[in-house]
Amino acid sequence: MAKVITQETFDDVVKENIVEFSMSIEEAREETIKQFEAQGIHLGNIIKDLNVNPDTGVPLLNESVEQLKRVIETKDADPQTVFQHLAVITEECKLSVPHRVLAAKLGAYEFIVKRLNCDDKLDSEALLKLLTAANSIVNKQPDVFSHESLAAALKILKAAPDTKVACEAMKWLQKACILHEMNRQMIMEENQTIPTIKPFLARTEPDVIRNTCTLFRYLILDDDIRVEFGKAHEHARQLAGETLTEITQLLTKCKSDPDLISDLMLTIASLTVRNEFCQTVEEAGGLKFILDAMVEFPDSMKIIREACKLLKALAGNDTVKQHIIQCGAAPLLESALNRHKDNETFARHALACISTLALREPNNSKALFETGISETVIQTMKIHPKSKIIQRNAAWAVRNMVSRSRDQCDTFVAQGIEDVLNQALIDHPSITQDVKSALRDLGCKVQLNEEWKATSEIQIKND
Repeated sequence: MAKVITQETFDDVVKENIVEFSMSIEEAREETIKQFEAQGIHLGNIIKDLNVNPDTGVPLLNESVEQLKRVIETKDADPQTVFQHLAVITEECKLSVPHRVLAAKLGAYEFIVKRLNCDDKLDSEALLKLLTAANSIVNKQPDVFSHESLAAALKILKAAPDTKVACEAMKWLQKACILHEMNRQMIMEENQTIPTIKPFLARTEPDVIRNTCTLFRYLILDDDIRVEFGKAHEHARQLAGETLTEITQLLTKCKSDPDLISDLMLTIASLTVRNEFCQTVEEAGGLKFILDAMVEFPDSMKIIREACKLLKALAGNDTVKQHIIQCGAAPLLESALNRHKDNETFARHALACISTLALREPNNSKALFETGISETVIQTMKIHPKSKIIQRNAAWAVRNMVSRSRDQCDTFVAQGIEDVLNQALIDHPSITQDVKSALRDLGCKVQLNEEWKATSEIQIKND
């Protein structure tokens, strides 16, 4: 078994080389590494690039944390001195995750949370410095987030802080949610969370609204592999019930800010997880705004991409699905796809939207077909032959359009869809069933394999 040492042992030897042997920081670090490696000691658990005070030989991170701990005992400590130490911690934590782990281990995070919870007289500058440092430690290290952290964040947000402080507090909660299901549940189970955060949707600052929406999306993530079943759907349902109407109405209020519009549409699509929520968005004016935005911003990739994703989400309600086409979405979708068919990411979402709108809706399929979208779909498939997702989504779109509208089959075949689908079969074996379904409904020749056939020793005889 390889021999290992602690970070403290490594740092002490570096310090000795600097103080006792007057080495430079780089020389001391290189010499220390050589000494331990010569002894057969494994240094994989050691942070070798800590910034060191050239006078004392002590890592700057360790010095700053120790100084901050003394601040707790000195109530009249100079704020600027505290800010300087917090700035050092923030910069060190930006270097890597091991730096953040060490900062938390040394007690920096505990100090920050305690200061935020205990001191009611902190001004905006002090709050901002403390929150920035907390964010730097929690980033990709959500395990350190605690009930005390949540209490501090909500306490700050309840005080209706200025823009920068509010955004940093939101980012603190956001980072706690990434890859951590238990933190998300803890935040959502706190009764004060939604009542505290919801008022920020009424603020006028775009950054505040954007960070509020981002927090909502992070609260409904399902990315923690340590948990077999998360509560993403329950959280989305709860947030949508409380805020979906307000977020949808913000589309009109913020129509002059394309970046904020795309963020709002992404959030609405993420929260629209139930049939009745689709109706809520339409009644709040969401559908009309989406179509108007596609007309007003035809070249804004972010807006038309998020518009397609949101239309797909709203089409989960059959009544709203019909209204989408009745309100004139078909020519807008054809125009957008035709204009931006070279963009692989947009094409994927546009084709998925088309396939959803055409599913089990002959009238929708007819309206889409009359725009000439069949040729655009085929051209898109030809442009992206190596994209499995585009080939699959296009196959879905074709199948859904022709399955209940057989009169479209001849046009699709005449435009060359059969050759394109057969090539997709060769290039992407994993989507065989999707492509064969499209070929089958088009009436083309296709080899359908019988995946499973029951056998039995007992034969049933019909008299």
